[in-house]
Amino acid sequence: MANHKATRKDIRQSEKRRDRNRYYGKTTRNAIRDLLANTDKASVQEALPKVMSMIDKLARRNVIHKNKAGNLKSGIVKKINAIA
Repeated sequence: MANHKATRKDIRQSEKRRDRNRYYGKTTRNAIRDLLANTDKASVQEALPKVMSMIDKLARRNVIHKNKAGNLKSGIVKKINAIA
């Protein structure tokens, strides 16, 4: 266990960040799953910008790497274009 006050604070902060990052990541994964499960073209076109924004926010917050964000977005668009 940490002996310094600052180290205890750092542990508390990192736990909060981890929980927040896990929440954002899980929410985004669920949104991607729901988007890809949807077959209605109109609703997919409406939801796509929101999901792309969520992925960009994850990359901006350093939850995922920027290249992974690009790969995710590319794969999603390919699958949606194959449906349409």
